[in-house]
Amino acid sequence: MLRGIDVSAYQSSSYSTDGLSFVFIKATEGRSYVNPKLTAQTKHGRDAGLVVGFYHFLWPGNLQAQAEYFVKHAPEKAGDILAVDWERTSEGTHASNAEKDHFIRIVKDLRPNNQVVLYANRDFWLNVDTTSYAGDGLWIADYVTAGKPRIQAKWRFHQYTSDPLDKDVANFADKAALKKWAAGA
Repeated sequence: MLRGIDVSAYQSSSYSTDGLSFVFIKATEGRSYVNPKLTAQTKHGRDAGLVVGFYHFLWPGNLQAQAEYFVKHAPEKAGDILAVDWERTSEGTHASNAEKDHFIRIVKDLRPNNQVVLYANRDFWLNVDTTSYAGDGLWIADYVTAGKPRIQAKWRFHQYTSDPLDKDVANFADKAALKKWAAGA
């Protein structure tokens, strides 16, 4: 299992990269928020040689505008991974299955040379999702033993803890395999 983390404006721009192969960085949310540390956190991950991914926190509605906002602000580089973070908003709402699926497809159309994955927690995957559509791969959050999420679906990334920060593993044989997959090979 490869080790990685995901970071947002709550984390330092000089997060520890020791022992990591990848990082996911929050880029945007809705149609108005951009992570103020996005540029610095991206540079730090790239300078450390990590595979870099960017995620968008999805709100219901305005899917085309949200997708365009995301790809406008998420740095564009071959081999980067894009993700949609599908969970409850601060208002207690969430994008529907159809909206989640449509958003992934729009992002894939806008960035055809990047892998696009779905981030969902175990509850959403088992109890809210009805389509099992995760784009190019599933990034599942389930706070249990690393690499052993309690789902039957094939997953690419597993967020297994948020203490002291969001830690993940990737289901690839090695970093070269992750890079090859991320490059669409």
